[in-house]
Amino acid sequence: MDTQLIITISIFALTGYLLGSISTAIITCKLMGLPDPRTDGSKNPGATNVLRLGGKKAAAITLAGDMLKGLIPALAATSMDMPHDVVAAAGLSAFLGHLFPVFYGFRGGKGVATLLGVLLGINWMAGTATIGVWLFMAYVFKISSLSALTAALLAPAIIYFISGSTFMAVIVAVMTLLLFWRHRRNIANLLSGQEGRIKSGS
Repeated sequence: MDTQLIITISIFALTGYLLGSISTAIITCKLMGLPDPRTDGSKNPGATNVLRLGGKKAAAITLAGDMLKGLIPALAATSMDMPHDVVAAAGLSAFLGHLFPVFYGFRGGKGVATLLGVLLGINWMAGTATIGVWLFMAYVFKISSLSALTAALLAPAIIYFISGSTFMAVIVAVMTLLLFWRHRRNIANLLSGQEGRIKSGS
């Protein structure tokens, strides 16, 4: 790997991580006078908890912001025709920034919206297909975590079959594993039949 590529990867990785570290949920709740999502509701700074705390508008803003955090770095890399290494570094770093944000003591969200944003940036068709799985599961089962886990589980296969890139499929699989780890309590609740359903809020 030449020096120029290492520098490029480092720049995209750092930029992606810092952007991913910005918590849309915390900022949205603060600006809208809502409780801190880290200490209220499910105590997760993500769109689902913001929906519980402040309703549809606040949740939509959070969802859009979290998706953009993943979309912007990955899309910037793909738009500039960067090698797969750079695109992967940009997307994965943004995802890690959301999970482990440097600005908030490395305590972040679960990464669902940010993962979807990264997928859209890497390959818009794969991203759209994965979002379709998420929306379908949410519509049928009304369980946020089940929708997220199903979409994430299928994401590596979707991006492989659409883009043909084994490397990108592996990178997405890494994000999927991390997302499952962050949802370990939700998985336990699903298995025991105690996971809550999506509520519309106000």
